[in-house]
Amino acid sequence: MELHENKTQAEQALLVSVDTGEFDAELSIDELEELAHTAGAEVVGKIIQKRPHAEAATFVGYGKLAEIIMFCENMHVDLLIFDSELTPSQQRNLEKLTKVRVIDRTMLILDIFAARARSSEGKLQVELAQLKYSLPRLAGQGQALSRLGGGIGTRGPGETKLESDKRHIRRRIQKLEEELRQMEKRRSLQRKRRKKDGVTSIAIVGYTNAGKSTLMNTLTDAGVLAENKLFATLDPTARALKLPDGRDVMLIDTVGLIRRLPHKLVEAFKSTLEAAAEATLILNVCDASDENCSEHLEVTKALLDELGCANTPIISVMNKCDLVGNIYSMPTFGNTCLISALQNKGIDQLLETIMKMLPQTRREVRLLIPYQSGGEAAFLREECTVLEEDYREDGVYLRAMIDISLLDRFKDRLITE
Repeated sequence: MELHENKTQAEQALLVSVDTGEFDAELSIDELEELAHTAGAEVVGKIIQKRPHAEAATFVGYGKLAEIIMFCENMHVDLLIFDSELTPSQQRNLEKLTKVRVIDRTMLILDIFAARARSSEGKLQVELAQLKYSLPRLAGQGQALSRLGGGIGTRGPGETKLESDKRHIRRRIQKLEEELRQMEKRRSLQRKRRKKDGVTSIAIVGYTNAGKSTLMNTLTDAGVLAENKLFATLDPTARALKLPDGRDVMLIDTVGLIRRLPHKLVEAFKSTLEAAAEATLILNVCDASDENCSEHLEVTKALLDELGCANTPIISVMNKCDLVGNIYSMPTFGNTCLISALQNKGIDQLLETIMKMLPQTRREVRLLIPYQSGGEAAFLREECTVLEEDYREDGVYLRAMIDISLLDRFKDRLITE
């Protein structure tokens, strides 16, 4: 058990985990501590119990439960946070025995999501996930919902209220799902329009707090909130980016990921991650200063595969390299760029790598435009990237990056020698 000084008047929380060997319990509970701080709680202790499996009734063993009860009384704990999803009965039993409010990892993340969602769609997705999570947990929520009558066929007013609440929640879930379906239709039309217009999209994905929003701001001046907190931004942000070769692309920042993200939350926020599934190229951003950066890359890669992005080109962007002593001794993964988005270091190399990995839709050519066809030169200056321009005896010489689709139109103006 680890103890921490009680520095603030925030809600005092004790973190509890059962180590069954399925995952690294130490790393996971450390991340749970970050989540708790993000939600505004003060962590006063962490308890990990090694067991072959969780106890069916109370999640932890009864001996460890007695230790938790004593710790809560001595440290005036307000909140117990468990690092796995509890069943409704486990949650009720734990609250009854400890006399302390109990939540699990999923509920904690949902609470953070609810506080951070800004767009209408993000708020709907959070509410839907919360309702689906709370529906099986309504039974036994205090005396007001308990059965007051007795005997077969007797229905007390508490049970009637419970059934009424469940019906209300189910209706609300159906309404939210329909609203989200309508939003998805609109988003699908927008994606089709962008595809028809030839818009190339690049998705920024990665572990939460890896610096995705900072990178977005560095590349596009997007003004996205960038804080040293988990899930600082939830809603996807799209901004135009002009590459050095003149190509215009759409850069999309997506919601951050975490280790052991509950599956129902992946489902709820899949639409915000669909930008990655539709993208031409993916930037997998990772905090190079984090000792678990290799694992973070794997967490993101696994979810991308689940979203159907296995064949999409990916650049591993190792961010915060200014905080790493010997960055070049770190293992790299495929196409890798070492950057510091905050210090604006390595950005040129990242842009070069992006240009190389994107499909070649533009080509550098040399053209000679007769003076009597000045409109063609004006068109090229407006629509293409002119790298060099010179006025010669027989016309205007241009070295430019032009769209491949324009090659046939200007084939008579090309200088091939």
